[in-house]
Amino acid sequence: MAKETAGYRHIDCAKVYDNEKEVGEALKTLFSTGVVKRSEMFITSKLWTSDCAPEDVSKALARTLEDLQLDYIDLYLVWTKPGSRGWDPEIMAPLCLPDTWNAMEGLFASGQARAIGVSNFSTKKLQDMLGYAKIPPAVNQVECHPMWQQHALHNFCMSTGVHLTAYSPLGSPGSWIKGEVLKEPLLIEIAEKLNKSPAQVSLRWGIQSGHSVLPKSVNEYRIKENLSLFDWCIPHELFLKLSQIHQQRLLRGDTAVHETCSPYKSLEDLWDGEI
Repeated sequence: MAKETAGYRHIDCAKVYDNEKEVGEALKTLFSTGVVKRSEMFITSKLWTSDCAPEDVSKALARTLEDLQLDYIDLYLVWTKPGSRGWDPEIMAPLCLPDTWNAMEGLFASGQARAIGVSNFSTKKLQDMLGYAKIPPAVNQVECHPMWQQHALHNFCMSTGVHLTAYSPLGSPGSWIKGEVLKEPLLIEIAEKLNKSPAQVSLRWGIQSGHSVLPKSVNEYRIKENLSLFDWCIPHELFLKLSQIHQQRLLRGDTAVHETCSPYKSLEDLWDGEI
């Protein structure tokens, strides 16, 4: 609960994180003790690929709401997660996204999901969805940080009114993801000039780019540091310099590519060329 007492108000959840029951207990305590009100929190969860059959969508959200001890979710995302470890190609059977999205729209209409969106959608996949969606996705949650800036996708989202949210905005240091975003020399150089940490510069870059960021930390000092972003900015000339960083997608999705069990035969197929 350190994040909530520090001032954080958005919690990003998912069934496959295997902690929604624990999050639900923490939320119950926060609400019952008056630390925050439900209306002050923004809770996101995600529909996992194995639950994307239209008849399973409402059941999946019902389980999530039960575990989180909530009556509604603020944002529910259709989530394909090609970065996962232990990926089972059997769940990569071709999806009928129009049918899945129609079921998601039903959750929105019922009030169980206050907003609906997607995650890991390329520009092409998002463009396709906008062609058949009665209710357009509110959010596209994707990998985005100074080492993977996603300019084309970012511009498309802005032009269509889809808000881009960045997961792994620090490159997920300390995790299984092999990334060195915070060790990028140019990022360190700019951080030193601004008397900020590389993490703060990375997060501030995201905010100044026009998207929201989802940092993760279990360190109380860093939790507070990551929130200290709103009383300063990166000067324009330094902000532009960050575009010089060599671009590299960290969550490539190799395990989602399979010759027979997956609709994606290559990384080019998976990301529609955005790799």
